[in-house]
Amino acid sequence: MQVFVNGGILLGYISNYAFSKVTLKLGWRMMLGIGAIPSVLFMVGVLAMPESPRWLVMRGRLGDATKVLNKISDTKEEAQQRLADIKQAAGIPENCNDDIVQVTKRNTGEGVWKELFLYPTPTVRHILIAALGIHFFQQASGVDAVVLYSPRIFEKAGITSDKDKLLATVAVGFVKTGFILVATFIVDRVGRRPLLLSSVGGMVLSLLTLAISLTIIDHSEKKLIWAVGLSITTVLSYMATFSIGAGPITWVYSSEIYPLRLRAQGAAAGVVVNRITSGVISMTFLSLMKAITIGGAFFLYCGIATIGWIFFYIVLPETRGKTLEEMEGSFGNFQAKSNNANGQVPQVQLGTNVQT
Repeated sequence: MQVFVNGGILLGYISNYAFSKVTLKLGWRMMLGIGAIPSVLFMVGVLAMPESPRWLVMRGRLGDATKVLNKISDTKEEAQQRLADIKQAAGIPENCNDDIVQVTKRNTGEGVWKELFLYPTPTVRHILIAALGIHFFQQASGVDAVVLYSPRIFEKAGITSDKDKLLATVAVGFVKTGFILVATFIVDRVGRRPLLLSSVGGMVLSLLTLAISLTIIDHSEKKLIWAVGLSITTVLSYMATFSIGAGPITWVYSSEIYPLRLRAQGAAAGVVVNRITSGVISMTFLSLMKAITIGGAFFLYCGIATIGWIFFYIVLPETRGKTLEEMEGSFGNFQAKSNNANGQVPQVQLGTNVQT
């Protein structure tokens, strides 16, 4: 998903640069209108999408759910295991293999919301804090300010030509997309936690350097070539470090840690936090820049990213290669950040903090 989203952002940057050579009256209309083409393709593609296996099982359509799972799973064994988990959550006997069955257990979600927010066990509370926290800090570190306002940032850095600002923005898109591609190949080899901590650490250094260089430029009466170059470099390094870790891992991690019965509502809550935080950052950046200068804004984002690194170090355990049962055993105790020395996963019973 992240690859295609950022590929679309890159194409948007490229089209903006291409249409910037057209007259102003036509150019901005073309920049906006070209977005209708992928939208139409997306609408057509949605028509061919199957319903989710969970939705089909909840409506008793086991035969259709099995067909979908066989298509999207690597092996038939994996498809059968996933079907068995969904059937268990829906209250359907495991040995029931009819194509159409009567489902008596209807999950309206009310009990799930209560389990998540009103009466969570220590394990569920830890999972919820981790999932919502990773979504919050992903956006609160200012990534959308850089993505949406990079021409303004480059202008403040000293690039005056519209052509050069758009070219620099295209470079941001290439870096962002390229490093997300790298992340897809290494996330399962390196692990979620090491890659995330390295990524956020790089973001902190990039934001700090960018804030310092922009502050120096703001207080300088003449154009400092080295500071301009440093600003551009740190914008690109920030996007690179974000895209190789915090960007994609947020979505992978927050979706895989929830037990199946809580996954839909838990994932939805994470998306709400992510989008609200993104909206706040996007709508306040220009006002923040005027109030505390552009350098001050990035000092603020640097501080938030630093708090995020500490949060991830304390709260988020490693999940690579773990089953759902092992993942639940990794949560509920903020000390259990990763596998222990002898390679065994600390087991925590639901509703307790007792390790076995």
